[in-house]
Amino acid sequence: MLSVLTVPAFQDNYLWLIHDGVNAAVVDPGDAAPILDCLDRHGLVLSAILLTHHHADHVGGVPQLLARFSVPVFGPRQEPIPGITYPLNEGNSVTVPKLGLELKVLDVPGHTRGHIAYHAPKESWLFCGDTLFAGGCGRLFEGTPEQMVNSLEKLAALPGDVKVYCAHEYTLSNLRFALEVDPANDALQERFAREQAKRNRDEPTIPSTIAIEKETNPFLRYREPAIADRLMTTGHVSSREPIAVFAALRQWKNSFR
Repeated sequence: MLSVLTVPAFQDNYLWLIHDGVNAAVVDPGDAAPILDCLDRHGLVLSAILLTHHHADHVGGVPQLLARFSVPVFGPRQEPIPGITYPLNEGNSVTVPKLGLELKVLDVPGHTRGHIAYHAPKESWLFCGDTLFAGGCGRLFEGTPEQMVNSLEKLAALPGDVKVYCAHEYTLSNLRFALEVDPANDALQERFAREQAKRNRDEPTIPSTIAIEKETNPFLRYREPAIADRLMTTGHVSSREPIAVFAALRQWKNSFR
């Protein structure tokens, strides 16, 4: 029986440890120290490292982990990350050593050029790095709006019960923005109250699910007429063309406080 441990790091990162009670794989270990501590506290042995993209807060802990554990490192084929032993792209499948976890690899560029995500169909898990967030999506540091739209639509096409394990606790900020652009969305208002209550109890808001994101995440709802209307009336866009609306949403979010 596999489960996922939440490992907070830095200011708002979540690192993920997938384990069976004995062996564990880590997703995006930007910092080795909290991972090593978690492994020791739970009596786990690292068996693999899974990377989604090259940013330092996702890969920075890899050298220290490899100094202690001789394990394979899976990561995006299109990004030059030192230490990757199994470069991956869409169409590849991974069987995580010692865990027997089957993962399907998806190409999800936009945040970075070569970003990938890992979908575990049997467990209904998605580890999506900085592509899809709870209530939001990643900044377009290297990719285009078209790429991010395609990536998000690929993730939105997964079954609704798939749990979304993204890499940051950005949820309340994202949902405040979502309420600004989609204020008549009742499901969004209810979600904000739920997630605010979790944070008041110092609980993570992650994982979300694909179904929840499709109901409440404006970056998956950019084709909704009400959202296009809102962007037009606020002067953020002059066209209802979907990619233009998405790009305007992302640009507005970049400066939203």
